[in-house]
Amino acid sequence: MTAGTRVDCHVKVLDERVVERAKRRGLDALVYAPHFTRWPDIRERAEEFSDEDLLVVPGRELFTGSWRDRKHVLALDLESPVPDFCTLEGTMAELDRQDAVVLVPHPTYATVSLDGEDIETYRDQVDAIETYNPKHLPRDNRRARELAAEFDMPAFTSSYAHLRGTVGEAWTTFEDSIDSEAALLEALREGTPRTVERRRGPGHLAWENSWLKVDRILLSGTEATHPGHVAYAGRFDDVRVY
Repeated sequence: MTAGTRVDCHVKVLDERVVERAKRRGLDALVYAPHFTRWPDIRERAEEFSDEDLLVVPGRELFTGSWRDRKHVLALDLESPVPDFCTLEGTMAELDRQDAVVLVPHPTYATVSLDGEDIETYRDQVDAIETYNPKHLPRDNRRARELAAEFDMPAFTSSYAHLRGTVGEAWTTFEDSIDSEAALLEALREGTPRTVERRRGPGHLAWENSWLKVDRILLSGTEATHPGHVAYAGRFDDVRVY
């Protein structure tokens, strides 16, 4: 890649058509971070769709708390899987233990985001705050920029694409050349200079974050990212909310 790297820092869809669209949009990298998908599966799929022209980096958008009191945290560079439906405090403690990269997606948006008090609490762990999200209203993006300035934290943006057609609508351009997952993780950790950019036009709508997920939250305890799943061997029983 040439100097300067365009990264869509959060997409939830990944297939051949997503990769083709990302390349047409001039992106160099994507962060693939779906909900309710186990870390090994995310990593495997990211590796499958990475090539010389497009780097795909795995991430996890963690669903902390309960359905009624939920907050999302975007984590990269996990050394072991982290489940959903744990307390925010418990989740952040585990991310700290793993020295994960921690990003704040869509801050203060609706009822699914970290707010200023949360960011203050975990400011030593947070590596960047999303300052533009296509789902936000202008006031949401304005508040997000204010939070990044208030806490003197690096910014990032993403398409937050749940649909193929939204990939590449917003991206973060890092000044440095980034040609590997390790290089992107270092850029995020070190606060490498970057700019937040987007295409002009309407974003997609919030319906993707609403009732379509209710069937995923009617929990049986066997969901792949449920803390009671056998894969977690009871490690999160003390911080699980379901």
